[in-house]
Amino acid sequence: MNAKLFDALAELESAKGIPADYMLEKIEGALQKAIEREVGPTARSRIVLDPVKRDMKVYLQREVVETVTDPICEISLEDAKTKSKRHKIGSIVEEKVSPDTFRRLSATAGKQIIIQAVREAERNNMARAYEDKKEDLITATVFKVDDMTGDLTLETQNGMVRLPRNLQLPTDDFKVGDRLKVYVSEVRSVDTRGPIVDLSRTHPGFVKRLFEMEIPEIQDGTVVIAGVSREAGSRSKIAVYSTDPNVDPIGACIGNRGMRINAILEELGNEKIDIIRYSEDPAEYIREALSPAEVLGVVIDGERSARVTVAPNQLSLAIGREGQNAKLAARLTGYKIDIKA
Repeated sequence: MNAKLFDALAELESAKGIPADYMLEKIEGALQKAIEREVGPTARSRIVLDPVKRDMKVYLQREVVETVTDPICEISLEDAKTKSKRHKIGSIVEEKVSPDTFRRLSATAGKQIIIQAVREAERNNMARAYEDKKEDLITATVFKVDDMTGDLTLETQNGMVRLPRNLQLPTDDFKVGDRLKVYVSEVRSVDTRGPIVDLSRTHPGFVKRLFEMEIPEIQDGTVVIAGVSREAGSRSKIAVYSTDPNVDPIGACIGNRGMRINAILEELGNEKIDIIRYSEDPAEYIREALSPAEVLGVVIDGERSARVTVAPNQLSLAIGREGQNAKLAARLTGYKIDIKA
């Protein structure tokens, strides 16, 4: 029986990544509770789990006292000396649990508590796996589509996760079996069902990670993303700069004949992307952020506020439909922008 137990623990560690030491700790705790139920709530025990010898032993312990008040955990000096002449007051007398009792204790301990420990370890492993992917992209497969809400149940390498319809792009229309990229925006505390993982295709980080995947100059640090602002499904603005004066950051992102940016646009559906040049000069940065509108002048008015002047025929373009262009520029630069013709 002992050998089979250690074989099972080794299989758990190999198949599910649950450390054998973790399971041995849980088994020891389960056996101790089982002993308390079988022998009495005051029972004391010593459990030896030896993975090297693939052996498990359980000993009941009683303390040698002058007057016994609880025979479950105490023994008189006279009775103790019948077991060993060396015992004295305060000594601990150990008795190995008989095989029959041991099997009963093992059966009690080995089911629900150990199953629970396996599930807990699996949830913890899943949480760690997702935590490693936080603020990054993962690839998932559509397992189920909710016809009523449009929510997706996605199968990832680490389990099943839900992607609500409001965190999908308006143009997304996935079917069961489709593969898609999603952004891991948050991993929250583990509950009884597992970690709560927030996935998104609308987060600004989704666009940022797509650029990092597709643009080699971003991967090697030659081109740096300074910021991203986004109205998911409609328009994004991404600010970039180059650490090498010989490399055009915007051209690097677009690629030869637009091949690089087209790969990103394909993932984003109909969403438009404005790639702008970042500047440490706030006025110049705001001017760039309001593209494609042509700006006549920028005056920094206060700590995080700016007044922008454009030609009358550029006013609607600078503001954008429902103020979208101005809002995205404000989010990107961190400035409140007042635009006048």
